Amino acid sequence: MPRFRLRLSLLSLRDLLASVGPFVLLTAALLWLAYWWLNPNPPKRVVLATGPEQSAYDSFGQRYAEALAAYGIEVELLPSDGSADNVALLRSGRADLAFVQGGSGHIQREDEERLQTLGSLFVEPLWLFYHEAAAQRLNGTARLNALTELRGWRISVGTEGSGVPQLFRRLLEANRLEPAEVHLSELAQTPGTVAFLEREVDALVFASAPESPLVQMLLLTPGVRLMNFQQAQAYARRFGFLTPVVLPQGVVDLADNRPPEDLQLVASTTSLIARHDTHPAILQLFAQTALDLHGPPGWFNRTREYPNLQLAELPVSPEAERAIRNGKPLLQRYLPFWLANLVERMWLAMGLIIALVLPLSRILPPLYSFRIRSRVFRWYAELRDIETRAEAEMAAIAELLRELDELEHRAEKISLPLAYTDELYALRHHIELVRQRLHRLGEQG
Repeated sequence: MPRFRLRLSLLSLRDLLASVGPFVLLTAALLWLAYWWLNPNPPKRVVLATGPEQSAYDSFGQRYAEALAAYGIEVELLPSDGSADNVALLRSGRADLAFVQGGSGHIQREDEERLQTLGSLFVEPLWLFYHEAAAQRLNGTARLNALTELRGWRISVGTEGSGVPQLFRRLLEANRLEPAEVHLSELAQTPGTVAFLEREVDALVFASAPESPLVQMLLLTPGVRLMNFQQAQAYARRFGFLTPVVLPQGVVDLADNRPPEDLQLVASTTSLIARHDTHPAILQLFAQTALDLHGPPGWFNRTREYPNLQLAELPVSPEAERAIRNGKPLLQRYLPFWLANLVERMWLAMGLIIALVLPLSRILPPLYSFRIRSRVFRWYAELRDIETRAEAEMAAIAELLRELDELEHRAEKISLPLAYTDELYALRHHIELVRQRLHRLGEQG
């Protein structure tokens, strides 16, 4: 008896699977198509173009790489000469994301179709460091107060790829200084710093965030001063991409009161730029990391002032906008990133699939019932055939009775779930009714 019940249960499960199978396959196919189309899982490796070694771009790039490594994403850092070089790397596809200095003219109108921004990350002042001894020798005073006093100076302005030489030449031109009046050398940031410290050049110019190790070191180097751009407001009015910022007194070293006074500087903002085909989940992670790295207060910004979406030169990434405005998504606070990202990317498609599949699921109970009952119904065709032949072939009653016995014998071997055994007993009852009719026909014949 237990084996018989188990067999009945297995048969019921088999029919259930046969009924549900096409439905499950359809659902699986739709989910696979949605997964293939949406491509929810991000690549495991992305390339971030940074900048010269020991620059702020390089420093921030390392911090981004460390942050995304926690999510299983490898960030390959691609050194470059600076913003202009980074834009070229993005256009060529050699980099997926890059740091780009705003307002430097590197971004063109046609870039709006292939590039997008994750927001402005930080201000990047134009630092002009000079030796007090050089100022005393060339100008007769240890302080440098204006760019017009740079006639005859040897100045390292960085490589063309950084965009600083072009910017600095524009500033010199605005001060009516001819190129021949200033000796400019285009050394990379680190070699330029070495040349500056060894007195091979009199001044060093570069654009960088204050977090740059070179900035931190030069601000504390004895005999080195930072030029005070007293006309910072005027520069900002003349050049729309520049903004005046103040390096507060004592912000570098409160104990030694460095700098000893407020210093006026001019600065541009640096943005994180990405290609349009960069995976949305990667953009989301970079934007979340930007919020953590650049959201705290700094020398030139208040809390949550950056990342900033207001000064964008390119279309803002929707993923970055959501991440910066709303912070980390709810699911990522409780689930692993890969699972939370999968649900976030697939939930709309899954909703549409459920809306399509639910109405189809209503046919499953009738289909299952039909499969079970069909084991009984197919014998009714033979039973009806025997009854019809009995009316036409009166002499073959005995043969028909034998066929009816065989039919009944086979019907007894039909296995059905207990919920459908009434169908089996109904068939056996109808067989008995036909047998009785055949006997009556035989007696009449």
